[in-house]
Amino acid sequence: MRIDQAYEQLLFSPRWYHLPFIVLMLPLSLLYGALMWIRRVLASPKDFGIPIISVGNLIVGGSGKTPFTIALASGMEDVAIISRGYGRKSKGLVEVSKNGKIVATVEQSGDEPMLMAMSLPHASVIVSEDRPGAITLAKKQGAKLIILDDGFNRVGIKKFEILLEPETIKNSLPFPAGPFREFRFTQKYADIVAREGRDFTRVVEIDQPRSKMLLVTAIANPQRLERYLPEEVVGKVYLRDHAYFDEGEIRKLMEEYGADSVLCTSKDRVKMRDFDLPISELKLKLNIEDDIIEKIQTYIQSSR
Repeated sequence: MRIDQAYEQLLFSPRWYHLPFIVLMLPLSLLYGALMWIRRVLASPKDFGIPIISVGNLIVGGSGKTPFTIALASGMEDVAIISRGYGRKSKGLVEVSKNGKIVATVEQSGDEPMLMAMSLPHASVIVSEDRPGAITLAKKQGAKLIILDDGFNRVGIKKFEILLEPETIKNSLPFPAGPFREFRFTQKYADIVAREGRDFTRVVEIDQPRSKMLLVTAIANPQRLERYLPEEVVGKVYLRDHAYFDEGEIRKLMEEYGADSVLCTSKDRVKMRDFDLPISELKLKLNIEDDIIEKIQTYIQSSR
């Protein structure tokens, strides 16, 4: 097991033998959590004069933010999605798509923004470390609604906070002893806390399934895919979150496992678009409860 995989296990599924390491890191976790809470309490959020919805989480790694954002934006008009663009090979502000037209590469955008751009034919997607600057640009270009991907910790922006929460949480400590970006109690600052299994559910299907599939993925906490994997999976290859893939290496792995296709998530698939390999795709969509949608629509209408 790689060091990063072992650390992910400590964060998301700690065992008894992780306890000494957790205790060792606990003072740093408490200090980090306190600093983040002070930062939030002292913040003076700026009003940009446009409805802004943040889809975020308190836990590092995936919790459904990207499919939730796609599901939300698919029913909206004149919407711009703004993301940090983790894992991209560019810096600064990059327009990924303009009203559905893709104008950047996946290396420039990062995997999740490109997936959103490809999934939303009427939206605009921007990546930038400077979220206020990106909001200003989107508004200037005619956006009537902004969705901030992973925006809960952007405390300097006035917005409607949607916080996604997984079904189970086995470690409630702040980073680095746990997966939380802030103390867990800061979820009280959210307008909506949407828990998986209660407020939204995942629907997964496999596109182009084969009889012998090799799972190759670069997502955080990849063990969460286990429940969706069919018996036809002959092997599993986990790379670090947002990693890029080497076609030649994957081909060798397919030969090693005797696989007749690569099984990957949609997030991984956008980085394999030019690969000459048989690919089976784990396609995920979210079903969001009506009362969540109604609360969001009420916010949008009251902000215009």
